[in-house]
Amino acid sequence: MVEQKQIKRGIINIIFLGLVSFFIDLSTEMVYPLVAIYLQTFASVPLVGIIEGFAESIAALLKSYSGYIGDKYQNKKRLAFLGYSSAILYKIILFFSGSWIGITLARLTDRIGKGIRTTPRDALVAESGVEALGKSFGIHKMLDTFGAGLGIFIAYFLYRRLVSNDTLIDVEAFKTIFLLSIIPAAIGLIFLLFVKEKGGHQKQENRLSLKKLKINPRVIWYLVIVLLFNLGNSSNAFLILKATSAGYHTSSVLLLYLVYHLVSAIFALPMGKLSDRIGRRKLVVPGYFLYGVVYLGFAFLTSKSSLLILFGMYGLYQAMISGSEKAFITEYAPKEAKGTIIGLYGTCQGIGLLFASLLAGGLWAWLGISAPFIFGGVMGFISAILASIIMAYPFKKEEGK
Repeated sequence: MVEQKQIKRGIINIIFLGLVSFFIDLSTEMVYPLVAIYLQTFASVPLVGIIEGFAESIAALLKSYSGYIGDKYQNKKRLAFLGYSSAILYKIILFFSGSWIGITLARLTDRIGKGIRTTPRDALVAESGVEALGKSFGIHKMLDTFGAGLGIFIAYFLYRRLVSNDTLIDVEAFKTIFLLSIIPAAIGLIFLLFVKEKGGHQKQENRLSLKKLKINPRVIWYLVIVLLFNLGNSSNAFLILKATSAGYHTSSVLLLYLVYHLVSAIFALPMGKLSDRIGRRKLVVPGYFLYGVVYLGFAFLTSKSSLLILFGMYGLYQAMISGSEKAFITEYAPKEAKGTIIGLYGTCQGIGLLFASLLAGGLWAWLGISAPFIFGGVMGFISAILASIIMAYPFKKEEGK
């Protein structure tokens, strides 16, 4: 009876965390594709790469630290609240920005918040759904991406109502949407108040010590693969720029990005459940391979119909990878250090994204539009091969229970 109550409480917690992400991502995706287009009016593609790379590096550094602090002081919910609060400040700065410097400050604010909140939030999901981690992360990812999809749809609807000529960039329409996006962010923060954290504050002697922390060596090798993969996984801003270069106007780009999020949302939970049943490796490896195929498609295909298909396939890749990777990392993390290990995972992602965005901007400018996508596709295939080898070996789970 007690165990059933704990499972029920865990499910409710995951749903509340999912609703937080639903509304925060609704808010974020109302503006993200517009920011990439808006930034083009002030900055070149290489500068976009520098801005995105720098912003991601800040987030990467914070993910490990926030994970460690959350484990050490058992204050994951407070950290998550602090990080999610930046979603409101981000939109305010965007509203008042009138140059690439202002947009950079806004993006840094957004990434700092993401760096603070992501690891403690994922640790809260993990501790709420120990028995079925793939399903738990799948539920959260599903709500997260449905919110993102709804945000893009609302942005599309508002933009079509506010703009008469879609071939031009209407700055005032952008700023109106930036301002309205604050509303769902505030709602998301309210839902976070209902999330429960296990453990509470602990005595100093029971708190986490990095010196005593033992990490499975194969997990370390897998984190290396995550880093390598993300060297080819540049910011989604480059996918949006690819779409605009293919002739898509602003409202059409929003619909493309909507397709990506809807496919990801629809498949997130089924893929999470599937990873619980057949194992993480059988989704992660094909997911990396699919990413390689998609990015090579972006490199060589230019028709509007092909880009529509590629954005959908990109959403399927996200659904296959996101929950499976986090569940895999969490399963083999020491019980007292799940946030710390998830933070290391996020840091490896972020460091890769830093150099990926810098490389993508440079390759785009020096070798052409196809170059960053060819590089990303090749890195996807290499990562699939390495992951198939590392994940094939048996891992000991006793540390993660």
